[in-house]
Formats: sequence, structure tokens, C-alpha cells
Amino acid sequence: MVDMFKLIKDCIWAARYKHAVKQAKKYAALFNMTYFVVLMDGRLKVVAKRRIKELIAQRRFRSGTTIRDIESRALFIANPHTLCS
Repeated sequence: MVDMFKLIKDCIWAARYKHAVKQAKKYAALFNMTYFVVLMDGRLKVVAKRRIKELIAQRRFRSGTTIRDIESRALFIANPHTLCS
């Protein structure tokens, strides 16, 4: 029974992840900007790299956090220059 719940949770996670990746690719191609899929507050978020830089400048993250730290923890990075049309 426990395995069934885990399977359902994994399927829901996979669907949400696929949707976020598709959205990040779409936005990257549309706006010609780099987008990250990150886990924030227990949810998958699609965030532009420019917005992350703004949040770091506003000190919304812990002191010493850099864009490289967030980029290394991102689940997916949609770069507009590497996407196929």
C-alpha cells in the first residue's frame, strides 16, 4: 500500500516537473532570457535569471549567496541560445 502512494506521488512530481521544464523552455525562447526551474517553498518555480539577480541585490537571500549557488542548485536551466526552434 505504501508503494502505491509513493508511485502516485512520484507520478504527480514528474508531471509537475515536465510542465515546469516546458514552461521554462517556452519562456526562454519567447523572451530570449535564461530561465531556471528551482524548488522554492516546496514548489517548483520558473524564474528568470535576471529576476534572481534582482532578488540577490535586494538581499532576499542569505548573505553570501551568489547567482552561481542558485544556478548549481537549479533543477533545470533553459538557455535561449541552446534551445532548438
